Amino acid sequence: MGEFDIYLKPTFFVDSDSEVIVQLADKLTENINHVRENAKSIFYWTRDEILYNPYETFTFEREDYKASHIIKQMKGWCVQKACVLAALARAIHIPSRFHFADIINHIVPEKLKKAMKTNLFVYHGYTELYIDGSWLKATPAFNISLCEKFNLKTVEFDGFNDGMLPEINLDGQKYIEYVKDRGIASDFPFDLLMKTIREYYKTLDWANY
Repeated sequence: MGEFDIYLKPTFFVDSDSEVIVQLADKLTENINHVRENAKSIFYWTRDEILYNPYETFTFEREDYKASHIIKQMKGWCVQKACVLAALARAIHIPSRFHFADIINHIVPEKLKKAMKTNLFVYHGYTELYIDGSWLKATPAFNISLCEKFNLKTVEFDGFNDGMLPEINLDGQKYIEYVKDRGIASDFPFDLLMKTIREYYKTLDWANY
């Protein structure tokens, strides 16, 4: 097995060999001949077309974290969008993996803060793409329309530098604080992530929000 085979092979969650993923990846990179431009194309599509919506997409069901399923839904929360980007990358032979961290969102919308009863997000997830000899962080979580609504800086990704959630918003207010690195994974760690969420958010009930 080659060094990067594990980051290129399809899995249940990163189903990069599914027809949905393959066709979309081909469409997004049609007539693009450079890996960085391909990576940018799939990043921006995932960022803006899969709408960030944890209220309707957070579940404890495995199927709901499968990239092809998320694309059919056209909405998801951070880890679901990371699954989509990882799958699209592998479909065009860009090695991909997951990175997780606990973050504090200092200006989280009150609706979400009320549901979670905290502004700490455990296992915030994003994707890493291997491009020209380097692993680059790419965070497609928040779509541009959401950022405009809440006056947030969008995450940009140029294929050369990391694309991470910003520390401040457009008004200069403290925004995202990374507080704990949870490490990397070649596949989506569903069981571990759900176990951790149950431990941290014992009263979580999206049905009332």
